[in-house]
Amino acid sequence: MKLKSFLARPYASIVHSKVRKGMTTAVPDQQAVMQYLIKNGARTIFGKDHNLHLVKTYEDFKAAVPVRDYEGLSPYINRIKQGEANILWKGKPIYFAKTSGTTSGVKYIPITKESIPNHISGARDALLCYMAESGNTSFADGKMIFLSGSPVLERVGGIPTGRLSGIVNHYVPRYLRGNQLPSYETNCIDDWETKLDKIVQETQHENMTLISGIPPWMQMYFEWLSERNEGKKIKELFPQLQVIVHGGVNFEPYKARLIDSIGGDVDYIETFPASEGFFAFQDKRDGEGLLLNTDAGIFYEFIPANEVHSENPTRLSLADVKTGENYALVISTDAGLWGYSIGDMVRFVSTDPYRLVVTGRVKHFISAFGEHVIGEEVEYAIMNAAKEHGAHITEFTIAPAIKVNEGLPFHEWFVEFDVPPHNMDAFATTTNNYMREKNIYYDDLMKGNILRPLVMRPMKKNTFIDYMRSIGKLGGQNKVPRLSNDRKIADALTPWVEN
Repeated sequence: MKLKSFLARPYASIVHSKVRKGMTTAVPDQQAVMQYLIKNGARTIFGKDHNLHLVKTYEDFKAAVPVRDYEGLSPYINRIKQGEANILWKGKPIYFAKTSGTTSGVKYIPITKESIPNHISGARDALLCYMAESGNTSFADGKMIFLSGSPVLERVGGIPTGRLSGIVNHYVPRYLRGNQLPSYETNCIDDWETKLDKIVQETQHENMTLISGIPPWMQMYFEWLSERNEGKKIKELFPQLQVIVHGGVNFEPYKARLIDSIGGDVDYIETFPASEGFFAFQDKRDGEGLLLNTDAGIFYEFIPANEVHSENPTRLSLADVKTGENYALVISTDAGLWGYSIGDMVRFVSTDPYRLVVTGRVKHFISAFGEHVIGEEVEYAIMNAAKEHGAHITEFTIAPAIKVNEGLPFHEWFVEFDVPPHNMDAFATTTNNYMREKNIYYDDLMKGNILRPLVMRPMKKNTFIDYMRSIGKLGGQNKVPRLSNDRKIADALTPWVEN
């Protein structure tokens, strides 16, 4: 055992014990976080506008702080960008995390000196809990990919600004710098395919023990590695690869293909990070759900899914959530985000401790006829159909087809297969049956002869890579929405449909 893995063992035990203790104090910790935010926020421009100095209870908080998305908070953020201080949080942010929104264009998410530890410690705690649970610390001695956006930051309103992953890159501990790949120079490359080519060159002959990223990026990386090395599996190239860290999208639709590409046993750690905060991580090796990070400067609220678009939705604190229900996630943080709807839907699988799964995006749904289909449902349907028919899915997206020349409207599925099913019609029928099982409104529309069964459009190889390239969003943390309530993406994909 080398020095790093040796020293990691007691540190992992300490952090793991702290995390387990925090499981028992989640609700009082959340109450304390709310009071901490109110105390510090009361002296800001936002706090004065919303009379935070009068807020004593959660009911007071809900009355004082409305739920907003980025557009709703942007007047305050614009003032920060213009150089003003004490707007959403004391002083000025130390960074802006720059992220692309589907409706907001570029978003600038503030990060403060109080909030930056959350982004750093969340990822660290996920790895250390894995070490404590598994007893495996040896991967700390090998090479690890921490893929990031460019660490070169621009300035907006005098504030360093860049992708969150590029910002966090500056905080990789010095003792891990020697393990980190790709190189700083490669991380600074903007063009995704040029960058990926350099990553392959730099890593293919190294002792890689850990690889992190969103599943679509990892799959593309694995394919490029294999193509450049006579079709070898990843475990043949990296026999000491032990850990895959993933987040950003549901892993299950990608899992079978990734496992096949790897060609051997590795452990998987799931995380729930965003520019707004590091919310949850997989704290144990078996069982479902990610442990909510309840004592890290983030106060959570939850809106029942069926009230997301209501003018005055019900807002629940952590103490009031139930398992099995879908909620829109709302946060207030010590980065100066107040009543901020981050756009994700979650469902708790446990409340002792509080573990959840991400079930989709608030704005990514289909409800052309009142069916309100969400990401979790379509992923469930296609995953189970793929298992039954021996298919492997590369990527997919769905849109409603309303104005059709013949027959009833339908949901149109654009699916790129790595391994297609033997019978596409049977695969479509199975997928449709699982959709009816999962969504009672969809089932009612079928029974009522309002919708006809879904139509499956098999796509050409590399369709989604080519599409993302065509709109300038290939690589990094960018991903194709699973669901759209309009035809914009569907119409753009039509040239790639297989004849």
